[in-house]
Amino acid sequence: MATQVRPDLPQAAPAHGARHVAIIMDGNGRWAKKRLLPRIAGHRAGVEAVRRVSRAARDMGLECLTLYAFSSENWKRPASEVADLMGLLRHFIQADLDEFHANGVRLRIIGNYKALEPSLVALIEDAVKRTAGNSGPIIAIALNYGAQDEMVRAAQTLVQRVVAGEIAADAIGVGDIDAALDTADLPPLDLLIRTSGEQRLSNFMLWQAAYAELYFTDMLWPDFDAHALAQALDAFRLRDRRFGGL
Repeated sequence: MATQVRPDLPQAAPAHGARHVAIIMDGNGRWAKKRLLPRIAGHRAGVEAVRRVSRAARDMGLECLTLYAFSSENWKRPASEVADLMGLLRHFIQADLDEFHANGVRLRIIGNYKALEPSLVALIEDAVKRTAGNSGPIIAIALNYGAQDEMVRAAQTLVQRVVAGEIAADAIGVGDIDAALDTADLPPLDLLIRTSGEQRLSNFMLWQAAYAELYFTDMLWPDFDAHALAQALDAFRLRDRRFGGL
């Protein structure tokens, strides 16, 4: 696809006040079913929604947009559908990396992505490396991601540090767990959006969502666009975030 370069955003904080938004992109299959189309058509339409929303997130001043692309539980789906999803991921990276790079976007991956097919892992790591020096917003893609798995891996890292004598077990605090998670260098999560009418987190960013605002919409993911993101951010702006205080 043609590279679309956007002008730099103003440095002032956006009116909505959000730095980091995460989205559970749900409803591709239902979108296709409503149109009597195969599920892959819904996934393709979902990729177009990713493109729209990624551009809108930058234009709206977000520092980070995290997208739940493939969960650790999605391996339970038919092998043909998993193969289609991986093919779409490969094509998305190849087709959109130039645009991301031209716009200063930094691509990040969270989750155990190294369990994917080796050539896809190499493609992902090359894309991350190519954009690492950019100074613009972050697009974080959750691949083979599960929050429980992430926390297990973080616990294992901390145990290894204790065994190595780097930290005492009774000295481990919230900051140490934060630093061991896949999201260690991302801004704190402000808003978590889920499309398609479902109202659960589905093993996504459980630790990070502790004080995030939750926003559920009946809109199916392939229909989600800049206007829908703006509506979610407007709802976020009106929330009274007290973080346990008064």
